[in-house]
Amino acid sequence: MSGTASLSALACAVGLSVDWTDVAGRPQRVRDAALVPLLEALGVPAANPAQRREALLALRSARHLPVLCTTLAGERVEAGPADAPCLWEHEDGGREEGRTDAHGSTPAPARPGYWTLACGARTQRVAVAPARCFGVQDAVKGRSHPWGLVLQPYAARGPHDGGVGDTAACSGWAQRAAIAGADALALGPVHAANGIDATYSPYSPGDRRYLEAIHAAPVDTFGNVALHALDPHPALREQLAALEDMALIDWPAVAAAKWAWLAAVRAAVSADEAAAEDLQRFVEEGGQALARHVAFSHPRAGVSAPLYLFGQWLVSRGWRRAQELARSTGMGIGLIADLAVGFDPRGAEADAAGSTRLQGLVLGAPPDAFCAGGQVWGVSSYSPQGLHELGFAPFIALLRAVMRDRGGLRIDHILGWQRLWVVPEGADAGQGAYLRYPLQDLLNIAAIESWRQRCIVIGEDLGVVPPGIRQTLATRGVLGMDVLAFARDEAGSFLSPDAWRADAVAMTGTHDLPTLVGWRRGLDLGWRYRLGEMDDVALQAQAAERAADVERLDLVLGQPGGDETDARMAALEHVGSSPAALALLPVEDALGMAEQVNLPGTVATHPNWRQRLPVSGVEQILEDSMVRFAAARRRAEA
Repeated sequence: MSGTASLSALACAVGLSVDWTDVAGRPQRVRDAALVPLLEALGVPAANPAQRREALLALRSARHLPVLCTTLAGERVEAGPADAPCLWEHEDGGREEGRTDAHGSTPAPARPGYWTLACGARTQRVAVAPARCFGVQDAVKGRSHPWGLVLQPYAARGPHDGGVGDTAACSGWAQRAAIAGADALALGPVHAANGIDATYSPYSPGDRRYLEAIHAAPVDTFGNVALHALDPHPALREQLAALEDMALIDWPAVAAAKWAWLAAVRAAVSADEAAAEDLQRFVEEGGQALARHVAFSHPRAGVSAPLYLFGQWLVSRGWRRAQELARSTGMGIGLIADLAVGFDPRGAEADAAGSTRLQGLVLGAPPDAFCAGGQVWGVSSYSPQGLHELGFAPFIALLRAVMRDRGGLRIDHILGWQRLWVVPEGADAGQGAYLRYPLQDLLNIAAIESWRQRCIVIGEDLGVVPPGIRQTLATRGVLGMDVLAFARDEAGSFLSPDAWRADAVAMTGTHDLPTLVGWRRGLDLGWRYRLGEMDDVALQAQAAERAADVERLDLVLGQPGGDETDARMAALEHVGSSPAALALLPVEDALGMAEQVNLPGTVATHPNWRQRLPVSGVEQILEDSMVRFAAARRRAEA
């Protein structure tokens, strides 16, 4: 076997895709020089042909029983000897007897859950999944074509929020939307950060299993006591008020001020017995995992361990209250959480993961519709081997954490459940390759957990989409995402609403795209030009292409030559009238805002994740937008 052939065979054996297809449908191949560092990072020696042959032989000869295998209810599972009795024991102690066939397999129980299967001398754990995830219609109980809003939590404004959106402000948005007939409020990530600096991003969290405490709302829990806690600190009170007035968040200043306020509140409520008892319950429920998270994270937040724990408790209870109020106000789903694709390799989740996470590799994306040069996100994840070795325990714990007190879960880049673009630390996106993940196992576990938490599952399936994955996700009850900018036919024309997917969520845009107004104005092109990403010639060409796209969209919307507001409202109606199982309207588009939330590929040069919602003058705009969007959804029922 030649050196190149053995290298390719070794890469395939560990799950790296040597050949892949780019967003334009062109076949691509990972260079040998890129494969070697990727293999070495995965713990596979590959520096010379002899090492490669030895490693390949070891991989091909390895045989072991999985710590946890997954299957669908009723499917046959390899159990042990042929024609032998076997016993299934559910995690709650329930038992079912069975028998293997001539091939040593037996059907899985009809009841989903985590089972132990014993047959002869062989014992194994089996996750038995339902056919699909908990769905929208399971949640809304017969109301067809529901809708909701999408809100970046930090952007929401509320009384005494300290300069960053908090649980009370988000709860207010949920109640406002519910009164207008909405069934859901989808939130951006609220994972715990690994410290907060000027370039903070909610999609680069320190630990996805826990919550970012600066979103806590002290007044919502403790009322005037939380306000009077500032009496001895007039300078802090003034600083908080000044931060609340800012149009763009100053993340380091907000974090420091919010933690100082939480410290004052904690001291003021130290004699509150009910709060102390609930905090103790929170600690007991969190166990060693919470203790380890607090011990790792509090120095990075710059606060004491007791204060960090207090913040975790307060924000957790705030999100629980927000979900309860959303449901009691009439929402069938309520809050939809957002699960970031990975975690900071220097954060608490990486610390807890230990050797089960990717070592020396970070996640990213090859060139696609979001970013022509590809992306390196700088976050890590669990390795496929690590997940298998631990019986998917980190993944199960993660899903339970992010689904808690939520009615839905949006999974950022769900394509990563099948394959992730991994890049050696310090390299550019072009030095990466796709690493295969156990899609069916992950979907089986997600289906079990979604029913337990009564939580719908949405998968962000945009970018370079592997063939067949959307059909696989749809079969398992995971909703895809249809976004106006990408809802086109092969000729580039925008699709009519009835051509959109019924098994997806319909949206006007995402946090990585221009708003409806900004797209029409070409603001994103202006940013790219000012940042030096295109010259005059490229700007002129892309501006002309954008103008043609605007004309194409206006033609489909029935608004040729219409003004900006009319076109925006027509776009809302267009998206809302699709047959999608759920339609979600980003608040930025509901309010007619121009600047986008995040400009992919930039860090400190664009105000990513800093824009707060307008202070005033938007109530009627919001009301009109929700009325039109809701009316379009009702028409979609016909």
